[in-house]
Amino acid sequence: MATIPKVLQPHINTAFPANVCLVGSVLPNGFAQVSPRGSTMVYDDAHIGLWERGKGSTNENLAEGTKLTVFFRKPQLREEGVLPKGGIARFYGRAKVYRSGPVYEEVWRRLVQPEKDRDPDKQGHAVLIEIERAEELDGAPLKLD
Repeated sequence: MATIPKVLQPHINTAFPANVCLVGSVLPNGFAQVSPRGSTMVYDDAHIGLWERGKGSTNENLAEGTKLTVFFRKPQLREEGVLPKGGIARFYGRAKVYRSGPVYEEVWRRLVQPEKDRDPDKQGHAVLIEIERAEELDGAPLKLD
């Protein structure tokens, strides 16, 4: 298991709307499905959380253990020398879906208001991605803390 560097956590949590994370998965036909996720947040040092309210192919193929990639880019971090290679970090992990319970409620609580407004009836569900690998643009492990 990898960790999400503390220096990046506030940047991921405030990525919406200017630097929304992209979340990628693999469709049954083998093509990549990449979708912006304004709900992306750091849940803890080892998990990225998101609120899944989608009705499309990403949601249809999301299940326990689904492999996901989170792509984060913030050019200012390149300028500041935090993420020197493009201001980019990639996180790889597996999904765990929560349709009720404490994790579901906590992800909803932390969710940015514009994303809550897009799901006023709270019909979506929480997803935690357990991070197995975290890397810079060139594939080198993130070592920022």
